[in-house]
This record gives sequence, C-alpha cells and structure tokens, in this order.
Amino acid sequence: MTATSTATPSAEPLTTRAPSGSSGGGRGVLPRTALTAIAPAVWGTTYVVTTELLPPGHPMFAALLRALPAGLIALAVTRTLPRGSWWGKAAVLGVLNIGLFLPLLFTAAERLPGGVAGTLAAAQPVIVAVLAVVVLRQRLSGRRLLWGLVGVLGVGLVVIGPSAALDAVGVAAGLGGAATMALGVTLTKRWGRPEGVSPLALTGWQLTSGGLFLLPPTFLFEGAPPAIDGRAALGYLWLGLIGGLLTYALWFQGITSLPVTGVAVLGLLSPLVAAVLGAVVLDQTLGPVQLVGFALALASIVAGQLPDRRPAPARS
Repeated sequence: MTATSTATPSAEPLTTRAPSGSSGGGRGVLPRTALTAIAPAVWGTTYVVTTELLPPGHPMFAALLRALPAGLIALAVTRTLPRGSWWGKAAVLGVLNIGLFLPLLFTAAERLPGGVAGTLAAAQPVIVAVLAVVVLRQRLSGRRLLWGLVGVLGVGLVVIGPSAALDAVGVAAGLGGAATMALGVTLTKRWGRPEGVSPLALTGWQLTSGGLFLLPPTFLFEGAPPAIDGRAALGYLWLGLIGGLLTYALWFQGITSLPVTGVAVLGLLSPLVAAVLGAVVLDQTLGPVQLVGFALALASIVAGQLPDRRPAPARS
C-alpha cells in the first residue's frame, strides 16, 4: 500500500505513468479489453435497478449513494491520497465522471424510457472521437467516427420503440451525461495514472470527490432522503459496490491502458444489456428490427477495437 506519510515534501508529488498499450497493439490487449467491457455491461443494469428497486424522484440521492460510500471504502483499503497537482486533477475527473454524470444518468433513466436514455448515452463514442482530436491531439479517424454513428443507429434500432415518449429534461440530461462522461474519459486518458498508484486508488479519488461534489446539492434540491426498504437497499448496494467501486476500477484501468476511442465504444454494451434485461425481466419483446440493431451495435464494438491503418511513409 502507498501511504501518503512516506512522501517527501520537496519531491514532485507523483509522476504520471505513461499508459501502456495505448496504441492498441501488444500482448494482453484482448484480456484487458474483456475486463474493461465488464464495466459498461454491468452499468446496463442501472435502468432496471433504478425503475424496479429504487424510490422514484431522488436521482441525486441515488448518485450520491453510488459514489461516496464506495469512494470512502476504496480510500480506506488503499490508504492512498492524491499529491501535488493530482488533487486538482482528481477533483476535475471526479466531477466529470461521477459528480455530474451520475445524476444526469439517473435523471434520464427516470424521465425517459430506457431505450431513449440508452440511445442518447450511445452518442458518447462519437463525442470521444472528436475530443480525441482536440484534447489528445490525435488525427480524426473517419473510420471510428463512422462506426460510432453506426453504433448509435444500432442501439436506436434495439431500444427505441414506435411509442417512445420524449421528455425535454430527460433528453437534455441524456445528452449532457454523454458529453460529460466523454470529456472525463478523454481527460483520464490524457492525464494517465500516477506512478505507483493502483486503479482502485484512482477510482477512490474520483468516487470520493464526485460524491462530495454531490453532497450539498442533493440535500438542497431533494431534501430529506427517501425511505429505504429492503428492495431499495439491495439496489443501492448493487449500484455502489458492483456498479460503482468494482466497475469504475476496471473502467479507469482500461482507459489508461487501451486506445481511448476503443474503450469509449465499449459503452454501447450498456444499452444492449439494458435491452436484454428488459426482455428477460420486464417481458419486453425483441423483434427482427431489434436483432438487426444488435448486429450493427456489436459490429461497431468490434470495429472500434481494431487499430487504424496508417499510411506507409513516402519513400524518396
């Protein structure tokens, strides 16, 4: 464990470790990709858990319980705090990835059908492809941008029915959540992970800072917490320990060690899992159109993991 008491005051706080495997090649890419994919797959359960287990009308409280307790557990286990510039970086990443994203996610899940909310969230890979040019100074990949749009189309075919209702606040929350998470993912890739700091510690920093960010507005706008029965407690435990602590550790590890555009497109698994759970748990049907959408979305996920082919240098 890395304890903060061992740091020398005059030393550079923590050096940023160069992300390994950022080019998408090398050994071990497939196992890392598979582990990273667990995170959005588990997040696909959020829609069912929110609508079936949690008390309605408290999206910020749900976000708070998903973030802050899990972050404090991670800090207690790792006993590692940020140092130097990483106090500010951890705060920014925590607000983007947790503090803003989670309440927007729960708001969209409550105010929109799961399909509409999932389709809006599926825009994240497209936003990341653009932000990679601005923030990471990468060249724009037309292939990845195209496959990102194909993924959005596929998810839309899977989850949006003809009677899907649109709510202005829910749509704004869904798009805002996609943009916020996309920026957080891109900055996480740019800043990497400090040398000697585990993925669990980095996750704890972000969950804690995001949870602290949520604490005042949660009680200011939503008032007293809702009554929590056994079903709600089970839902909060699942979202906090599995959907928060475990999956975010896998997610941030994947961002720092894999191409950011490839990681972002894995997020399409979340609405696909939500659709499958809707069919299994809520007796929703999947027809031929939905199956075509599944094929398009899965093709987009696979294509997003393939490295770009760069032109060979010109010979004199």
